[in-house]
Order: sequence, then structure tokens, then C-alpha cells
Amino acid sequence: MIGKLIIITAPSGAGKTSITHYLLKKFPKLAFSVSAATREARGKEKNGVDYYFMSIEEFRHKIKEDLFAEWEMVYEGKYYGTLRSELQRIWNEGKVPMLDIDVHGAVHVQQQYQHNSLSLFIEPPSVDELKKRLESRGTETPETIATRLNKATYELTFKKHFNHSIVNDDLEKACIETEKIVKEFLAS
Repeated sequence: MIGKLIIITAPSGAGKTSITHYLLKKFPKLAFSVSAATREARGKEKNGVDYYFMSIEEFRHKIKEDLFAEWEMVYEGKYYGTLRSELQRIWNEGKVPMLDIDVHGAVHVQQQYQHNSLSLFIEPPSVDELKKRLESRGTETPETIATRLNKATYELTFKKHFNHSIVNDDLEKACIETEKIVKEFLAS
């Protein structure tokens, strides 16, 4: 059984994860789709809760077996993807998967599930503001910030591919705007 799904995407630091958490609290029918990743767990991240952490070899094997709805090498040697089995698990629970994924992955998922998906692009107010947000995290080096900003500038060119684009210049307003869009989609 394939049901509805919601895709949230944005350049790194634009606020998609904060908006995703807000929506998950507002709508009990939504369930977070746990992505697979080849990176190490950070801080208190747990396997199967935050990500399905796996080796590069295991990830590549799953690619060959066509077990991903989407996957990308987001950064050199760092793969991320959405397992088809994860979407099916959520649909089997009678819920709507919410995917918090990178821009290219979001385009791929939307193409596969265009008749039953809602895609939301969270846009930073500016690249300068995005830089401030990334710097304030305290987890990035100047090199990784530069890489992320270059990637973000490129990703912003994709916003027209999504159903809605929400500018996150004020998180509370962006959450409320997104909530209205999701409410309409779930009611349809």
C-alpha cells in the first residue's frame, strides 16, 4: 500500500529540521522517515531513531539491490538515502511519512511519488543569513561552511521544482505557514 507523503527540503541551515519537528508535534498522523547515512553518529544520535547508520559497503549493496527510494552522495564519501522499506513501514502503521532530506533526493522522491506527495522547499532569507546560522552552530569549520554555502547557492536554483517555497526569515511564521499547507494536504 502506498499512501501520502510529505517531503521537506532546504539548503543546510535553512531550518528544515526545526520545521519538521514542529510539524511532527502538530500532526500525530505524521511519522518521521528515518534516513540511512554512512556518516558516524553525532552526540546523542541513535541508530534507527535519528538515522540508520551503515557502512559505505552496506549502503552501496542496498543501492545495487534498488532498496532506496532516493540516495545521494551528499558530500564526498558521505551517502544519505531513504529506504523504501522505511516508507512502507510508516504506511503500514497508517501514518504519513515526513521526509527531511537534501534537495536532489527530494526531487527524486517527488518524481516517483508525484501524485501522492507534498513537497516543501524551506528557503533562507539570504545566503549571508545562512552563513551566520551555520557559523552559530559551532560544529562547522570555515572549509565546511564554504562548501555548504556553495552547495546552498546551487540548491536555491531548484526551489521552483517543489509544490511550495517558504522563506524562513522568522521561524515561528515559517512554521505556521507550513502547518497551514500541510493541514490542507492531509485533508485532501
